[in-house]
Amino acid sequence: MDVDAGPSTSAPTNVPVIEVGHTVLLKLPNGETRTQKLEKNGTVSLGKYGSFKVNDLVGQPFGLTYDIVDRNLKIVPPRTIVEVEDTDATNEMINDGDSVQPLTLKEIEELKNSGTHASEIIQKQIDQHTNFQLKTEYSKEKYKKRKEAKYSKGFTTVIPTLFNVCDYWFNKDHDRLRDIRPDSLSQILNLGSIRPGGRYLAVDDASGIVVAGILQRLGGKGRLITLCDIDSPPAYPCLTQMNFPKEITSLMSTLNWATGDEDYTPILPSAEPPTGQIKSEGQRSRLTKRKVAIDTLYQNREELFAGEFDGLLIASQYDPWSIIERLAPYLGGSACIVVHSPQVQILSDLYSKLKDLPGYLGTSLTEGFLRKYQVLPGRTHPMMNTSGTGGFILHTIKVYDDPEASSVLANRRKAKVARLEEPAPTESADVTMEANNEPVVVVNVKDLQEQEAGQGPH
Repeated sequence: MDVDAGPSTSAPTNVPVIEVGHTVLLKLPNGETRTQKLEKNGTVSLGKYGSFKVNDLVGQPFGLTYDIVDRNLKIVPPRTIVEVEDTDATNEMINDGDSVQPLTLKEIEELKNSGTHASEIIQKQIDQHTNFQLKTEYSKEKYKKRKEAKYSKGFTTVIPTLFNVCDYWFNKDHDRLRDIRPDSLSQILNLGSIRPGGRYLAVDDASGIVVAGILQRLGGKGRLITLCDIDSPPAYPCLTQMNFPKEITSLMSTLNWATGDEDYTPILPSAEPPTGQIKSEGQRSRLTKRKVAIDTLYQNREELFAGEFDGLLIASQYDPWSIIERLAPYLGGSACIVVHSPQVQILSDLYSKLKDLPGYLGTSLTEGFLRKYQVLPGRTHPMMNTSGTGGFILHTIKVYDDPEASSVLANRRKAKVARLEEPAPTESADVTMEANNEPVVVVNVKDLQEQEAGQGPH
């Protein structure tokens, strides 16, 4: 791989490095983002943009831009921000017809086939463009970017942050994420109070984006149990693209709804040989793996039934009330429950049910709003197009329902009434009993005065 001189040639210390087996996001010049799993000694093909060898990416940090030159990668130095000067030029009298660009498509194709770099082709078009100098500085930049998206052969590796992965899937197919935008995901995790060392339950039918967010915030400390409707562990594509190490993914275990039922007895194959004797090493290996899987299943069931989890996060196609009704007994006091849904009617019905139950406090239903901005020197403005919705979020806090419990204010009122109803002190010494059943002696003040004067009885 060729390396140009520039700041991008030195790898930042805090940026993750690409490894074999990683799933990477590649941003193409036309703005499209593709996902690619890197196999050892493999080759990646990007269609008209060319192809390259996987080994050229291995060991490089994320975030660099590459040009594909003869199936080899060449690092492109980052551009510096240039202040745009105000000019009197306008685009009012410019006619961008075919006559202003003498360079024909046939000549452009010949340049591309001869191996001419995209920057040279763009410069030739600019030199022969009769009205290019009449354009404003902003128009010139837009013209260059359009031509780069058309002729450049390269890509940029995208850092697999939770925001980038969620944004990629939302733009690709928001239905698979159940309309969870990056801002919606951040609200879900914040309302769920996800923190390192916590223990959480999750029902994720949104391609694993919620599970990925929980594991990232746990940071290798804590516990996560997910419930699904299939026997085998579900495929979470978002989790795969995060490229988590084993110490983070090992915090998660999966149960299906049947094995997550206390009244259900799992029907599992025997871990013992049918004949009582192991005939081969292959059979021994299979039985050992089967025993480990059975033991893990029972351990996960016992952990779930022990309860006292810190929160429940739901992004599912099923009725959220049935899920809460099923899993709420396993939540501890003050546990957060967060439900996301693309439809507001589903959550409004759930909101009405939870408001009438004393075991849930602070129930709220919200909808997020997001507006993207273009931030460039002298050209900062909101984008014209924006997403319609990021879904709706319901949040509530689960508390222990104690009919005999009363508020602090009620206890203070009871104590005040008891003090007002106390009998007046008598003239002679008397013994009374307080609420704690301890004797208290009440002495007449006149008797004390006579004793001090030596006139009273000794």
